[in-house]
Amino acid sequence: MILILKNIFDELSKKGNKVGKPLKSQFFREKKIQNRRIYFLVYEEILVVLVIAQSDKKHQQETIEEIKKKLDKYKYYVYKNLT
Repeated sequence: MILILKNIFDELSKKGNKVGKPLKSQFFREKKIQNRRIYFLVYEEILVVLVIAQSDKKHQQETIEEIKKKLDKYKYYVYKNLT
């Protein structure tokens, strides 16, 4: 699993918001890995990819809804701490 995650991080660093399936918007994305899903936000304007959660199919919608509620908090964190 660690090797799979490393490959995805490499892919994210090269392709940004072209990786995975868009959710709600182009910058909120999901990548399926075996039976798990990794959720991440891509801030192209400042070259940041923030991996924020993972879930299985059973908890997919619940996880997505929680992330959507916190999008402003994630954006604030990224711009305050990573720029």
